[in-house]
Amino acid sequence: MGMNKNTIFAWASFALFLIGAAIILLGVLKYRDYAIGFSVVGIGFFAISWAFNALKGRI
Repeated sequence: MGMNKNTIFAWASFALFLIGAAIILLGVLKYRDYAIGFSVVGIGFFAISWAFNALKGRI
């Protein structure tokens, strides 16, 4: 069972989305003093995830 480029982009996009959500939740729930920094980094992961999802089928 081989993985093609679209499957790899889909899994990478999903993994980046989960990491971004975990970083945001970590900042909001555990490290409230640094929540803004954690949120900015998490949104950056969301943006990369969105870009990977947009690349699916185009490369």
